[in-house]
Amino acid sequence: MLDTVLSIVVLAAVALFVGAFLLWKRTGNAKNALLMVLLGLIALGNVAIWTIPDADGEAPLDKIERGSDR
Repeated sequence: MLDTVLSIVVLAAVALFVGAFLLWKRTGNAKNALLMVLLGLIALGNVAIWTIPDADGEAPLDKIERGSDR
């Protein structure tokens, strides 16, 4: 289930990047476009926190999935 949520967050981040580019090109509104890019980067950072392994070589996502199998 969490895999699906993380996938949707990545797709939303890509949509934010594309939308920011289109907004900037069509209206020249750089402030809102930069805010959209910042939000996309924050979303990708959150996905990275959940999926990148720690020093033990285990990602937090793996720990949650292993805990729910019991």
